[in-house]
Amino acid sequence: MVDYSKWKNIEISDDEDETHPNIDTPSLFRWRHQARKSDHIKRTGVIKEKLALAEKSNAKNLEDLKKALQDLEKEGEAIKKEEEDLKKKDKMTPWNVDTISKPGFQKTVINKKPTRPKDENLTEEEREARMKKFIKENEKDLKHFGMLRRYEDSRAFLKDHNNLVCEDTANYLVIWCINLEMEEKHELMQHVAHQTICMQYILELAKQLDYDPRACVDAFFSKIQVAELEYKQSFEDELNQFKERIRKRAAEKIEEAVKEVEKEEKEKRLGPGGLDPVEVFESLPEDLKKCFESQDIQLLQDTISKMDKEEAKYHMKRCVDSGLWVPEGGKKAQEDAGDAQSSQETSSS
Repeated sequence: MVDYSKWKNIEISDDEDETHPNIDTPSLFRWRHQARKSDHIKRTGVIKEKLALAEKSNAKNLEDLKKALQDLEKEGEAIKKEEEDLKKKDKMTPWNVDTISKPGFQKTVINKKPTRPKDENLTEEEREARMKKFIKENEKDLKHFGMLRRYEDSRAFLKDHNNLVCEDTANYLVIWCINLEMEEKHELMQHVAHQTICMQYILELAKQLDYDPRACVDAFFSKIQVAELEYKQSFEDELNQFKERIRKRAAEKIEEAVKEVEKEEKEKRLGPGGLDPVEVFESLPEDLKKCFESQDIQLLQDTISKMDKEEAKYHMKRCVDSGLWVPEGGKKAQEDAGDAQSSQETSSS
């Protein structure tokens, strides 16, 4: 004999007959409740305004307005109770036709469990090649998804382009965010960052459930749209942390790019001996610096003649190796330094 008692706690609501099979019923109930609550607030505001005017002018309909306000207050209490009941239902997670076979919004009910694609055995080169091919084929759609604003639009687009629900999309969006921040397009970066975190949440949900990410699109968007404050706060915290990491990485890449440019410029200006003329010039004694700044050869010769012979040769050789002084001129300057030193020694003797 079949035991039917295990099904006795399944909730059945007449309202469920009104919904389309593809519509998430609990979400629909919440939306109806919110609409009713908003309408009640508006009507209460109108009645209070009319009542205030009627009391000032002792209008004949004063009592009718007071009664209408009392009725609205009773309706407000009913709405408040309904809201508390909805919160209790969320916590208790009762069985109904929408939650049977799945815990809340965390799983998608399908005939067969979709397994996650396995790509752990791919090498770095294979992953890179796969991503390049993926971007080449889908870049237009990737940018379109990155620019979407409403959850409903993102959900519909991913359902129509389920090939985008993958790790390569998340990686592309991360790179795009970094590039936008480097280009100082800060607001656009923050927008694309939001879409990046949505994709990462879908992928993380799929990982936890060991599902194909494409089967988790509805689950994520259903949950984020009707989630409790704690879940939404967690999402916002993750988003803010991600944006901060993007800003930091963009700053690092800019610094790396500046260093690379400086390195290239330095390599271009290296002299025949492999020395940097800027560094050599900065290392010269002040008297020699003035000679090169003024390009006065006579002053250079006079300055060298007053210097120590070895010191003069050392500095002039570095000037030649860095290109500050052409070889012929450098040789002559070194000879002049030697002659000047010899002359100085003869005079002293």
